Amino acid sequence: MKISVVGGGYVGLITGACLAEKGHHVTIIDIDKEKINAINSARPPIYEKGLEELLARHSGKNLLASTGYESVRDSEISIICVGTPMGEDGSADLKYIVSAAESIGRELKNSGVYHVVTVKSTVPPGTTSGIVVPAVMSASGNNPNIGFAMNPEFLREGIAVDDFMNPDRVVIGSDDKKSGDLVESLYSDFNIRILRTGLVSAEMIKYASNSFLATKISFSNEVGNICKSFGIDVYEVMEGVGLDHRISPYFLNAGCGFGGSCFPKDVSALIHLAKSKGVDPVLLRSVLKVNEVQPLLIIEILKKRLGDLNGKRIAVLGLAFKGDTDDIRDSRAVPAIERLIMEGVDVHAFDPMANENMKAVFPEITYHDSAAGALENADGCLVMTEWPEFSRLDKEFDKMKKRVIIEGRRILSIPDAEGICW
Repeated sequence: MKISVVGGGYVGLITGACLAEKGHHVTIIDIDKEKINAINSARPPIYEKGLEELLARHSGKNLLASTGYESVRDSEISIICVGTPMGEDGSADLKYIVSAAESIGRELKNSGVYHVVTVKSTVPPGTTSGIVVPAVMSASGNNPNIGFAMNPEFLREGIAVDDFMNPDRVVIGSDDKKSGDLVESLYSDFNIRILRTGLVSAEMIKYASNSFLATKISFSNEVGNICKSFGIDVYEVMEGVGLDHRISPYFLNAGCGFGGSCFPKDVSALIHLAKSKGVDPVLLRSVLKVNEVQPLLIIEILKKRLGDLNGKRIAVLGLAFKGDTDDIRDSRAVPAIERLIMEGVDVHAFDPMANENMKAVFPEITYHDSAAGALENADGCLVMTEWPEFSRLDKEFDKMKKRVIIEGRRILSIPDAEGICW
């Protein structure tokens, strides 16, 4: 099948590369020429496990990238994967959705071949039917040969390729059978349950899923803070909690909170949506409040151990919002570093993948190419990301003036590290 993927970011690139792996002919459309050149040269513009190998097999063959929308005319499906960043009021900014829909519509004007426009971006309920459909239809001259579907993504950064190829479920929303059937054919050789819904329900499933997972994390962190006050190991507690099949053990790891491109903005968007309908989302507001405060608790623990932080040298290990990615969006290291800078700290940082990305946010701090370098002569250390290689650190901490080590993720295997909530 010929497919056009609009948006060469995280979701679009993974979607396009994985569909190419499944034998489809894919064109990724993006306005960033540097990104397009990288994809066509089989150089992944982002770090994601397995992506480099996919590009090596398919770039220049059945996976192409372009700045133009011409491929839409010959495609059977267009998949919109553009960003929906959080606006100042917490709502989802849909300007890229509108632009993509209008551009697709213009290419389909006078087309006599049936084509399905599929939204994969995370969008508020009602966006596909209320914004995408009118924009496409208006730009296409009300071409009757266009169908619409909503196919939310459930990809976890770091293992997104595996998530796409081996999904928990596939959700396809459509208001007519023909368009949903065509999108479902993309997954014909996936041995997985496919849930067919209406457009609006599919949009809400994505928001509800991410908000529930974020809630589990904030709940675990709040319980962790209580456990710490009692001297209880929260990981033992949550292991017992997670054995209940109604709860499951996933997303119960207490720490310094959630970040990334999805959870913070999706919970905020759902809060905004609820308020617009006159509903007060008390629980969701609390989820975000816990998450905002959590990474700052690690600074308070550091101050209890070291006293006044002004002039102290502090190592920060881990800058990405999670391991196995270079993504720093809403990383819990950001508010922690902000507070350290406010306290007059000399910050020395290291991340296996995210140093360069974080330099754009904090050019004034010192970056190192190893954990050992960041730890040299440090008064204290904060571990903010669960990189597997950090679990092997031990003697490197001897380079510090004193082994004052506090971790926001339970990744270290040394006995003298203190956890943020354990």
